[in-house]
Amino acid sequence: MAHTVTVTPLDHLVKVLTLGEPSAYRDHTYINGESLYFPTGRVYGGQVIAQSMVAASKTVAPSRLPNSIHGYFIAAGDIRQDLLFDVETLRDGRSFSSRRVNVTQSDGPILTAIASFQEAGQKGVEFADPMPTGLPDPETLKSAKQLMEPFADKSPFADYYAEKSPFDIRHITPTIMLRPDKESAERDSGKQMVWMRADGHVDVPQVMHRAMLALGCDQVMMEPVLRRAGLSIATPGISYASLDHSMWWYRDVDINQWHLYVQDTPTAAHGRGLGLAKVYSQDGELVAAIAQEAMVRVPESK
Repeated sequence: MAHTVTVTPLDHLVKVLTLGEPSAYRDHTYINGESLYFPTGRVYGGQVIAQSMVAASKTVAPSRLPNSIHGYFIAAGDIRQDLLFDVETLRDGRSFSSRRVNVTQSDGPILTAIASFQEAGQKGVEFADPMPTGLPDPETLKSAKQLMEPFADKSPFADYYAEKSPFDIRHITPTIMLRPDKESAERDSGKQMVWMRADGHVDVPQVMHRAMLALGCDQVMMEPVLRRAGLSIATPGISYASLDHSMWWYRDVDINQWHLYVQDTPTAAHGRGLGLAKVYSQDGELVAAIAQEAMVRVPESK
């Protein structure tokens, strides 16, 4: 009897991040990619940032790992269309390589990014903010999957988090997936902490682990802004979208292990809010830092 092979969301994520075969012309390398499903029907921002970093990595020496990426979202992409990644070689120095990535579809550009890669093993100053202590073990917390399963047949977003997300997400601070955090809003605070890891196990190179962290973080980066504003992902009529995304990697990542996101938002104005995050491995190493600005709009009360 034939066995049915089940493709998990994590398996599909690895396939989407692997991208197609590169072709080079002068200082440019062209690579095709596909998109993951997302309930909006638009290309998921974290996905295209992660793919841009992987695309750029295909043009540098294997000994150079991504140390930063800075991306600007230009237009919403269509998940039904393939993506074209145009990687321009800007410079290869003794320690760093710089690349510009332009991502386009049939209607034009959807993202432009600058990525930097550093030769592994370089020495220099080293310090890091310590990870908060006294936190609950992630295994003791309810996952987003468990929280959203009862609503999966009522909301495409609930269905996505219950069935289709490749990540296991567990909030230490109360989740705002279902309702606002009134206490945080009253204290004028967007501080939150979240555990996250891959929902399954992957055996992939370090560059892919870093790319998957870039994709996964986008699932929670806007939450501090909503939390401080007294809003929820489920607020009627709310619309939000990433405007830009910056990320820095300082140590190796193992996406199979739990990572703690220590998040905050210092300001919001003009329909824009800034989210910040420090990302720690479960053993306390600060592995990455992230900044993301998002557009958030809510219908005015009549």
